[in-house]
Amino acid sequence: MVRPLVNGEYGMGIFGALAVAVSGLRAQAFALENISGNIANSQTTGYKRMETTFVDLIPDAPLGRQIPGSVLALSRSTNNDSGDIISSSSETNMALNGSGFFVVEQKVGQNDGTAIFGGGDFYTRRGDFELDKDGYLVNGAGYYLKGLSIDAGTGNISGSVPQVIQTSNAFLPAEGTSRIKYALNLPQLPKNVAYDPDTAGSELLVVADYAVDPTVGGAGIVQAADGDVFLEQSIAGGAITSYASNGSPVNVQLRWAKIDSAEVGAGDEWNLFYLSDSTATGTDTMWTNVGTDYAFNASGSLAPAVNSITLSGMTINGTLIGDVVLDHGSGGVSQFADANGQTQVTTLAQDGYSKGEFVSVAVNNTGRVVASYSNGQQVEIASVVRADFNAVNQLKRHDGGIFSATSESGGPVYQTGGGIIGASVESSNTDISEEFTKLIVTQQAYAAGTRIVSTSDEMLREALNMLR
Repeated sequence: MVRPLVNGEYGMGIFGALAVAVSGLRAQAFALENISGNIANSQTTGYKRMETTFVDLIPDAPLGRQIPGSVLALSRSTNNDSGDIISSSSETNMALNGSGFFVVEQKVGQNDGTAIFGGGDFYTRRGDFELDKDGYLVNGAGYYLKGLSIDAGTGNISGSVPQVIQTSNAFLPAEGTSRIKYALNLPQLPKNVAYDPDTAGSELLVVADYAVDPTVGGAGIVQAADGDVFLEQSIAGGAITSYASNGSPVNVQLRWAKIDSAEVGAGDEWNLFYLSDSTATGTDTMWTNVGTDYAFNASGSLAPAVNSITLSGMTINGTLIGDVVLDHGSGGVSQFADANGQTQVTTLAQDGYSKGEFVSVAVNNTGRVVASYSNGQQVEIASVVRADFNAVNQLKRHDGGIFSATSESGGPVYQTGGGIIGASVESSNTDISEEFTKLIVTQQAYAAGTRIVSTSDEMLREALNMLR
């Protein structure tokens, strides 16, 4: 026997079903909006798709009268899910390999040609940074990259608070040569111009055997009048362009003369000379002795060791270079038998350079922003900062792929050194095929919900007709 509709149980049940169906339609519409946004941003650099999760809402009722209840749709971030990394033709583009975010700031205005920034930190995976007219690195969403400055003298990071990175197109000042790295092997039997294998004793190549002894003539220098003889009695040791403090280039030419041999003296001993005045004449100094005897033992090693020497007030053709350290390193100079009878230079480099014009800027794989100049020099300007969060999916989203920290996400933990890939960008983590699959499921769930609404409406009319 059907009880009368006095307490509205049938009506409330139908209304409840209708309300539940409507909540389901809202939830599926919310899911559809997320799917639509994901597909729309499938080509957006650094975009993180939004997933939809559903929560059931169970009304309070006795155990035997419990019903499924309504549904609530919530969004879920996928900030911890990286997109594919693709190469880029721009050297200022960068991608994060792994977790973390770039630290960026928003420009709020300009005063007398100087940019004014908002002062707040934001976080993004969008790494399509390019130089603007003021030398700042700004991404496609209009946010400016921040990092830690680098001490030009030491190359180490200075400071702990990220600042907006700005490059300069000013000239790089010249740097005078202060150190020449020089390593080589000297032949046990030097075959210079004076070498005559048919003459007894000539294979020793002792300079004192000839008319001029460059090691004593002119107190450790070679006079211009003895220059030709010196060239005959010595062998070339290489040449390198060095620089004065104002950037003037000079050609440093080196030559070695063997002044003693173990076969006729105490041991194998050499002197090193550099061409100090190529235009000298008569008794003027042409070649200058570095002032150190290089003595070798039977095994071809220096005894005592000569790791480095200082050339005080080094002057080439009237151009003062100053004090220059000739750095051989440990075991950098040896004397081993060599069939060619010439020096075998393995290292010859110096640390000076002329002024340079700004050419370009790039980001290397250690996360350093590097400026390149026309003189071949590269200067590290700043280190890109990577921000990590304990609860990365609790960050708040903003336009342009930007996030801000919340109390749920926790504060950022800054890191430097690695995890960055230059000349690359991270693509959207949206999978189109997966989104279409979700789209089909959502459409079917929505259509089923509309059937509940239609059925509830018909049942409600039937219930109302019972009263007539």
